[in-house]
Amino acid sequence: MAAPLQLQSLERLGDSFAGEHSVERKRMLVIVNPYATTVSDRLKNLVVYALQGRYDVQAVDTQRRDHATELCREAAQEGIDVVVAFGGDGTLNEAANGLAGSSVPLTTLPGGATNVYCKMLGIPGDIVDATEHLLRLADRWEPRRVDLAKANDRWFTFSSGVGLDASVVHRVDLHPRMKTRLGAYYFTYAGITTFLKDYVLGPPRLEAVLADGTTFPGVTSIVQNGDPFTYFKNHPIKLVEGQTLDSGSLSGIVLQRSTPTVMPGVMFRLFSERARITGHRAVSGFEEVPTVTIRSADERPLPLQVDGDYIGHVDEVAYSLAPGGLTVVA
Repeated sequence: MAAPLQLQSLERLGDSFAGEHSVERKRMLVIVNPYATTVSDRLKNLVVYALQGRYDVQAVDTQRRDHATELCREAAQEGIDVVVAFGGDGTLNEAANGLAGSSVPLTTLPGGATNVYCKMLGIPGDIVDATEHLLRLADRWEPRRVDLAKANDRWFTFSSGVGLDASVVHRVDLHPRMKTRLGAYYFTYAGITTFLKDYVLGPPRLEAVLADGTTFPGVTSIVQNGDPFTYFKNHPIKLVEGQTLDSGSLSGIVLQRSTPTVMPGVMFRLFSERARITGHRAVSGFEEVPTVTIRSADERPLPLQVDGDYIGHVDEVAYSLAPGGLTVVA
């Protein structure tokens, strides 16, 4: 939850912008996930109050899974000028699925545990600074197009995982209170326990097949539309090199095996400033591909996550890309 000092700063920020008017007051829809890690009713009200200094603001709480997608589709039809996803990466993912292919720009405020896409767009991770950032945008309105990736029929903004990564996300999603209380440390705990339980002996096997037929066998694959893969607190976790939100291609890795002798070296490279994970003998990498298909190699369904949200088990995932498929403003 927001600290008292942050709440006071937001209130002062709202007062400072209350009498100001931009040339054109854009209609803004703020989609709020009331269950996100740092979101509260008071915080939401203060954020909306501050944003009203420059925008015609309407705020709506999400009520169920995929509700943000429905709200964004309606917003696109009604010609809303900008949509703000106020929550975590899951809320933003749902919003992106509703705005895919439209000209209505999407932006975000940090309300989750990690807020990866928020940071990728260059929006501050502190809610006060991020709110002020959006207020300043009214005077330098420059929407741009970025790529959207797709996993089967689900759009994602920056990353998707099949295997161990998705299993960890699934475990974390089952304990939202622990996720809120412990944040990155609970992800670490979930990663260790999931690895020991499901991936030391007989983990599900998969194959990653590129468009040219190149095949990488393994137990986990990550496909990225941006960089970094995620953050541990404010430390970026990098898996691929040179991947940007408008590169027009996908990149990723395949972890070939997850034995106890392999994983310490992999984890070291994840957090290293210099050593790249693709330099590990048990990791294969692929860059600048238009498509990739991940399929089960042993007839066991594979866990799938997109933008940090578990969405189910599948036999196969077909990844593709829509260059310029999403309009953003940041």
